[in-house]
Amino acid sequence: MNLSRRPLTLALAGALLAAPLTWSSAVLAEEPAQVRFSVPAWPGVTVKTALAAQLLETLGYKVSQEELGSTITYEALTQGELDAFLAAWLPGQQGMYETTMEKDVLVDLGNNVDGARLGFAVPTYVHEAGVTSAEDLDREEFADKLERTIYSIEVGSGMSEILNGAVDDDTYGLSDWNLSETSTPGMLSAVDSALDREEWIVFAGWTPHWMNIEYDVRYLEDPEDMWGPDQGRSDVKTLVTTDFSESNPNATRLLDQLVFSADDQSAMILGFSYEEREPEAVALQWLRDNPERVEAFLEGVTTRDGEPAWPVVQQALEIPDA
Repeated sequence: MNLSRRPLTLALAGALLAAPLTWSSAVLAEEPAQVRFSVPAWPGVTVKTALAAQLLETLGYKVSQEELGSTITYEALTQGELDAFLAAWLPGQQGMYETTMEKDVLVDLGNNVDGARLGFAVPTYVHEAGVTSAEDLDREEFADKLERTIYSIEVGSGMSEILNGAVDDDTYGLSDWNLSETSTPGMLSAVDSALDREEWIVFAGWTPHWMNIEYDVRYLEDPEDMWGPDQGRSDVKTLVTTDFSESNPNATRLLDQLVFSADDQSAMILGFSYEEREPEAVALQWLRDNPERVEAFLEGVTTRDGEPAWPVVQQALEIPDA
C-alpha cells in the first residue's frame, strides 16, 4: 500500500487556510485517478479510510491520506486541496458543515455509519438497579451512590460543551453535580476501575467505540434530548468535492456505497486502538470476514480499466466467496 498518513505542520496548515495551491488543478488534470482523503486522528475513521484506500488502490486509483483536524479539512475541501472526507460527524460539526455546504462545492453522499450516538452510560448493574433514564440520575438514592459526579472527556470538546450546558441549565437537576473532565483515556480508566470493583459510575459515552465491546454498559434514555434529537443519534457523513464527484463517478459510487454499522466500527476501533494493530491490517481482516458486504460495496463499480470490481478485489485481497 502506498499511503501517506502524516500530520500537517503548522506552516502547511496555515498555507492551506491562507490560499489554494496554484498547482492543484494541473495535478488533477494530470492524475485524474487520484483520491485525497482527510483523516482526523480518530480511530474509527482511520480504519475506515484505510479500508476505502485498499479498495480504491486495488481498482487502480492513487490514494493519499492527510491527518487533519475538522476545521482545516472543511477549508481544504473548499479550496480543492482534498477530495473526500469520511468523518463529517453531525451534529458535532453542524456549523462547519452547513457553512461549507452553502458554498456549493461539496456533495453529501449520506451517512456511512448506522447507529452512532452520544449519551449518558452506566454499568449494566447500575441500569438494572433502576437508573434507566437521565431523569433518574438526581433521585437521592441514586445521586448519592454516583457521588453526584459525571465523568467525561476533554474540556472544550463537543461533549464537554453539552454537559456544561446541562449543568448551567439544571437539565435533569444536574446544577449541583460535578463534572470530572480529563481525557478519553482518563475517563475510560475511571470506568474500568469502577467496573472491576462493581462501583457506581455515570459517564459520557458514545458509539462506535471499543468501550461498547469491552465494557458491559447501557445507555440512559434522554427524554429531554439533551444529547440531541432521537436519543443523541449522530450522523457520520461521507463528503466529496463537487469536482471530484463529476470527474470520478466510479470512485464516487464506491464511496457512496461504503456504509457500516456502529458495531462494525466499534470492532475496527477495538482492533486498532485497543489491540494496537495496524489500521491496514484491521481493515483487511474486516474485508476478508465480510465478503457479502464487500461485494455490495462494489456493486456497479469497475476498475480503472473498466473490469467488474468484485472479482478483481476478491482475488487481489484474497477475500473468500460471498
